[in-house]
Amino acid sequence: MENTPLLEGLHVVDIASFIAGPAAATILGDYGADVVKVEPPHTGDSYRGLSRMPPNPQVEGVNYPWQLDNRNKRSIELNLKSSDARSVLERLVRWADVLVTNFPPRTRAKLGLDYDDLSSVNPRLIYADVTGFGEEGPDAHLPGFDVTAFWARSGLMDFTRQRDAAPAINVFGSGDHPTAITLFAGIMTALYRREKTGQGARVSASLIAEGAWAAGMWLQAALLGGKPPRPVERSDPPNALANVYRTADDRWILLAFANEGKEVPLFLEAIGHPEAVEDPRFHDTVSRRAHAAEIVTLLDKRFATRPLAEWREVLDAAGLTYGVVQTLEECAHDPQLLANQIVVPIEDGSSEPHLTLNSPVHLDQEQKVPPRPAPDLGEHNEEVLSELGFSTDDIASLRTGGAIPS
Repeated sequence: MENTPLLEGLHVVDIASFIAGPAAATILGDYGADVVKVEPPHTGDSYRGLSRMPPNPQVEGVNYPWQLDNRNKRSIELNLKSSDARSVLERLVRWADVLVTNFPPRTRAKLGLDYDDLSSVNPRLIYADVTGFGEEGPDAHLPGFDVTAFWARSGLMDFTRQRDAAPAINVFGSGDHPTAITLFAGIMTALYRREKTGQGARVSASLIAEGAWAAGMWLQAALLGGKPPRPVERSDPPNALANVYRTADDRWILLAFANEGKEVPLFLEAIGHPEAVEDPRFHDTVSRRAHAAEIVTLLDKRFATRPLAEWREVLDAAGLTYGVVQTLEECAHDPQLLANQIVVPIEDGSSEPHLTLNSPVHLDQEQKVPPRPAPDLGEHNEEVLSELGFSTDDIASLRTGGAIPS
């Protein structure tokens, strides 16, 4: 059918926790895959409680991170440590096209969840795992969060600060979500391979690899013996025309002049100082770099004379390249997000549904499944178990054996 979602009929088992792995499964669900999330009984995925941890914002009545990364899924509770759970797991694996996990290597081995364990049950299985620090090496067994493995370990945290300032914590999940895109890409590549070979595959991603890729331009220089720059001091940067400036209303503008030969004269005229073109400090790239601190002092005084809105009019009229350092509140209401369906309404039956972030992969020729509310813990226990062929008596036996909650 013309309106059939692209991945309808694809079965996904999500036994991962927190963000990167589950978010990859969410993207599959956005394109119509049937995603079953497997969670520990009673407590569920620990991510369910993350929004209560400072400094996360508090939103009354809405578990917003859970909704973002677990929409369009079904939830079952399964105690993977119980011997009785093995029959459920193996039926899930036979049912699945894709299985997503983020258990550390030692835990996977202890629970019998390694690729070799599960591919023997289903040779066509796409087994996707994400770790903090990769599968090999002295730190492979360590737990890794995006703030430790992506942000701190990669060197990004060291550089993204002012010189002599302490490293800063980034927005939670800022490394997990791009890692989820990488895992999604790997899963789709493996599915394409399966179409050609008929065989399943193992896909892996890690937060440390994603962080290294994000820092790749300057990390590549370090690999070749280059010395990456140290954190920049705003008042004495390498380039005063790739710097931030405070406006009269305490907002920040980022100048980003890639074509200085063209943009500098336009900029100086726009800010009301066309005569500065004749100033030796602005003469050419070498002079501007040599006198960067002096230029910053001049521009600081000039930008402090007008509010952000006026500067935007001035810079836009001159056709200059710049950015506004938006707050998260401003980004949430940015018209570009609505115009490009970066935010979309949750299909929850309400007259005024909340908006949620869309996954950033789009195909013009395919429609995504509208985002539905994320599941309650164990909401689909009986439904999924019945679909897997367990009878009422079987389900009662699983409860007695501790595989699923009573």
